[in-house]
Amino acid sequence: MKTVLFFILDQWADWEAAYVSSAIRMLGQNQFSIKTISISKDKVESIGGFQVIPDYEISSYPADYEALILIGGMSWRSEIALQVKPLVEQCLFKQKILGGICDASAFLGAIGALNHAAHTGNNLDDLKAWAGASYTNEKNYKFQQTVRDHNIITANGTAALEFAREILFALKAAPEITIQEWYDFHKLGYYNAPMPHM
Repeated sequence: MKTVLFFILDQWADWEAAYVSSAIRMLGQNQFSIKTISISKDKVESIGGFQVIPDYEISSYPADYEALILIGGMSWRSEIALQVKPLVEQCLFKQKILGGICDASAFLGAIGALNHAAHTGNNLDDLKAWAGASYTNEKNYKFQQTVRDHNIITANGTAALEFAREILFALKAAPEITIQEWYDFHKLGYYNAPMPHM
């Protein structure tokens, strides 16, 4: 089983995790194990009130994982979030799949993780103001909902489905046509779109 790590902080955006995690499990047909990670193993509450006890804390997580996905929320600008930087740097060094959505994508920019990749986020001016000199790649900022550049996937806060689709493509979780049909079903309401077999 290939492990996909979902990093969540207090007040994480539960809907941003829901589409991608459920799609990985449904379309991946038992190829992937979904695990949560946070600063500690203390309970982490989402914006919607879901309370999760993480599988791993930042000081102890599996060395072998397929992807690290940072879920957006209200805590990425806190001092505590800076503890995530070494994990992101290790992910980049190992050339694993790295995803960040909403304020988590801006966090990636603020720690310099997007300086060599095309990317997007909620707002370029906000990203530049937050990141300061750590961010040097404005020329590769794309004004679109989601961007996948090799193993790095970023998305703005309106793009939970698009983010999920690009992660599914990067993971090769299913044939591309199946992934696109899943996306169309949820995005467009095409009820004649085939549902994946469990």
